[in-house]
Amino acid sequence: MTANDKFMFVNIREYLAQGNLEKVGEPELLKIISGFSCPANLDVEYFLKNSSIEFTRKNQSVTYLVLDMDKGALVGYFTIALKPLTVRGEVISNTVKRKIKRVSEFDEQTNSYMMSAYLIAQLGKNYADGRNKKITGAELLELAWSVIEDMQYMGGGMVVFLEANNEERLLSFYQDNKFRLFDTRQTISGKSRPHELVQLLRLL
Repeated sequence: MTANDKFMFVNIREYLAQGNLEKVGEPELLKIISGFSCPANLDVEYFLKNSSIEFTRKNQSVTYLVLDMDKGALVGYFTIALKPLTVRGEVISNTVKRKIKRVSEFDEQTNSYMMSAYLIAQLGKNYADGRNKKITGAELLELAWSVIEDMQYMGGGMVVFLEANNEERLLSFYQDNKFRLFDTRQTISGKSRPHELVQLLRLL
C-alpha cells in the first residue's frame, strides 16, 4: 500500500495473499470491486470485476485499487503489464529512435524497433455515488506512472505505452499528459465489431 496526501493505492496481491480472511482477504477485495461502476467504458468495469484477479494470479498483469484518504472509498483503479512492443521507425522522431535503441532490437527489413515495454492496460474512475469527482484523470494517470517509475528503478526499461479508443477527447487527454501517438491497431472487444485502437507512448 502506498499513499500521498489525497489517495492511497493498493496492489490487489495484498488482498489475495490473505486468502479467504473475511475483512482483509479475497472476500473483502470482491466486496470492494463490486461497487465499481464505469458507464462511460463498460470494458473497464468488466475487466476489474471479471478478469483482474485471474490476470494477477497468472502474472499477466497487476491491478491497483485507488482509494481516497478521507473515507477509504474506491475512486478508481489502474492495471499495469509488461508487453512486447514493436514501433515502426517511420512514425517516431530521431530523438525517440536514439533513446529506444538502448532497450530494443532493430529489424532492418521492417524498419522496426522491438522491445519489452510497460503497458498501462486499464485506467478507470469509479462513477458510483459520484466518486469520479474525487479524482481527476490526470491524478489517476500520475499514480500509475509512479508505480511504473518504481518498476523501472528495480528492473530498467524506458518505454511506456497505452491504447485508447479513437476519440478526440481521450487522445487529447493523453497527449496533454505527454503521451504521443505512434500507431493504430484493429481489435475485437467481446462480441463487438472490430474497432480501431490508437497506440500512444511516453518515455521514462
